[in-house]
Amino acid sequence: MHPIKVGASALVLLSGLGGLIACNGSSSSENVALNGAGSTFVYPVMGRWIEDFQRSHTKVQINYQSIGSGGGIQQVKSGTVDFGASDAPLSDQDLAQMTPVIQIPESAGPVCVTYNLDGLQKPLQLSSNSLAGIFLGQITSWQDPQLKQDNPGVKLPNAKITVVHRAEGSGTTDAFTTYLAAASPEWSQKVGKGKSVSWPVGLGAKGSEGVTGQVKQFPGAISYVELTYATQNKLPVAAIKNQAGNYVLPSTAGTTAAIDAFKDQLAKDPRSSIANPPASAPDGYPISTLTFLIIPKDGKDAQKRATLKKFVMYVVTDGQQGASGLNYAPLPDAVKQQDVQTLGQLTVNGSPIQ
Repeated sequence: MHPIKVGASALVLLSGLGGLIACNGSSSSENVALNGAGSTFVYPVMGRWIEDFQRSHTKVQINYQSIGSGGGIQQVKSGTVDFGASDAPLSDQDLAQMTPVIQIPESAGPVCVTYNLDGLQKPLQLSSNSLAGIFLGQITSWQDPQLKQDNPGVKLPNAKITVVHRAEGSGTTDAFTTYLAAASPEWSQKVGKGKSVSWPVGLGAKGSEGVTGQVKQFPGAISYVELTYATQNKLPVAAIKNQAGNYVLPSTAGTTAAIDAFKDQLAKDPRSSIANPPASAPDGYPISTLTFLIIPKDGKDAQKRATLKKFVMYVVTDGQQGASGLNYAPLPDAVKQQDVQTLGQLTVNGSPIQ
C-alpha cells in the first residue's frame, strides 16, 4: 500500500467550471482529515490533486492508499474511507448492494503494454490477435510468426514470453480485459472481462508497482500498467493496432481521441467503455479507460462532507489541468458538467451540503 500524505503551504485561488467554484483558501476553522483508497491507476495524479488542494486548504489532510480498485470499493462498502477510486465503474447490480453512493468519472488515461526486451530499436508493435494470443498462453515465444508479422524487419529475441498480471482485483485489469474482450472474440468467450479474471497463464503481482517490478526482473516479460508507472520505471511501451489499422502508442492524445469517439454514449451514461474505439478514430488508442470516484451520498460530519465536496469539485474541474501533465487525458466539458451536477446529490444527515 502506498499512502499519500502531502503537506500544505502557499495559497492558490481556484476558479472552477463556469464560475461554479470560487475558493479562497480554507474556510474551515478546524483541521479536517479525509481518507480515500483504491485505484493504483489514479495514484500518481491523485498525489498531484492532493498536494495542490492542500496548498490552498492548509487545515486539510488527505490520505489516499493505492490498494487497487477492488480494495477501494470494499473500503467504501465497509465505511472505512470517505471516498474510493476505481477504474471499473459500479454496475447497477453493484450499486444495489451498497449504501447509496455516487460515482463520477474523474480522469482518463491509457493502459499500456510494457515489456522487457533487449535490443529493440523502436517500440514493439502488437495487434489485438497477438496480444490476446500472448495472454491466452497460445503465443509463448518472441519468435512467433504472428509477432514477426506485427514487427516486419525487426529482430525479435529468441526468448520465451513471461506473462505478468495483477494478482488482486484491479481496475487496470478491468480496463485491459475489457479491451481484449472487445477486440478478441476468443478472449471474450474463454476469459471475459472484470477486475478479477481466471488468467490462463502468467505470474501474479500486487499493484502496478509490483507488476513493473516483475517485468524489470524477467527478460522476455510482458504486462500491462498505467503509463506513468512505465515511464517512471523507464520501461518501454508497445504500440497497439487500432481498428483503423494504425499502431498507436499510449498517450493523452490517443485517449482523448478514444473519448471523442464515444462522446454520444458517454453523454447518456458516463460509465460507458472507451476501449477499442472504431475505425472512425484513426488516432484513438485502443486500451483507454475512464476512472471513477465513488463517494457515499450521505454522511454525518458536516465539516468533513463540505471539505470532501470541495476537493472532488476541484478534481473534476481545475484539477484536470494538472492531470494532463501526468499522462492523463482531461475530461471533456460535457463530462465535467455531469460530474458537477452529480456532486449536488451529496448530503449531510439527509440535507444538502452548505
